[in-house]
Amino acid sequence: MRIAIVGNSGSGKSTLARRLSRDGAVPVLDLDTIAWMPGQIAVPRPMGDAQADLRRFCDGHPDWIVEGCYGDLIGFALAWRPELRFVNPGEEACLAHCRARPHEPHKYRSKAEQDERLPFLLAWVSDYYRREGPLSLAGHRALYDGYDGPKQELRTA
Repeated sequence: MRIAIVGNSGSGKSTLARRLSRDGAVPVLDLDTIAWMPGQIAVPRPMGDAQADLRRFCDGHPDWIVEGCYGDLIGFALAWRPELRFVNPGEEACLAHCRARPHEPHKYRSKAEQDERLPFLLAWVSDYYRREGPLSLAGHRALYDGYDGPKQELRTA
């Protein structure tokens, strides 16, 4: 099983990935861990470095799941011909999930730091429906519509 999951922040990508991984039997790569400089969530890594890490992960496992909002990295993973799952539950669901999410230690040093950044995250989630590029609804829709492999759009995670 090879699955690439794309969608807005808070859409349920990580939850779906955990469920599909069969309690960790299938390795999962959260693209946040390769898209940003370690310990610096606001500093992006060079795309070539992130792609090299993604290539190592995909080549290193017969089965895998990659998940993230990075349409460019998900697009890169499509070279391995996974099933593409586009998680698209709508703005209100994404906002509610962000408000309820537990501490993410791979992104934030503390729950307090995560909570301080919540207003920015909520604005980012809402802007998904208006912005352009690989981190937008338009970008994810184009990626999904253009992929000729197995795919599924999910309105709930």
